[in-house]
Amino acid sequence: MTRADELRRRREQEALRIRTALNRQRGEQRANTKGGEGTVAFVEERKCIGCDQCTIVCDDDAIELYHLAMMSPLMSVDSNRKAKIIRDACTGCRLCVLACPTDAITMIDR
Repeated sequence: MTRADELRRRREQEALRIRTALNRQRGEQRANTKGGEGTVAFVEERKCIGCDQCTIVCDDDAIELYHLAMMSPLMSVDSNRKAKIIRDACTGCRLCVLACPTDAITMIDR
C-alpha cells in the first residue's frame, strides 16, 4: 500500500515533469515564431475571441478591437469583438502571438 508521503513525492515529481515539458514546448514555439521588421502580425478572424490579451501586451498600439455582427442568427450576443492589426504600427515583436490563447495571431511577411 502506498503511503501518503510517498504519494505526495510522486505527485510532485510528475508535476515537475509536466511543467518542464510545457516550458520546453513554449520555448520551441517562441524559437519557431518568426519576427522582426520584415514581418507583421496577422489575425485569423474566425479564431479570435476578442479577449483583449493582444492589445494589453502590444507596446506599439498596433492592435485595435472592432465589433462584428454574429454570423449565426441563432446566437444573440451584444458584443462580438475581433482584433485587427494596424500594419504600419506593427514592429514584428511577436508579443501578441505569444499572448493569444487561441493561436489566432501569426506572423507573416510584409
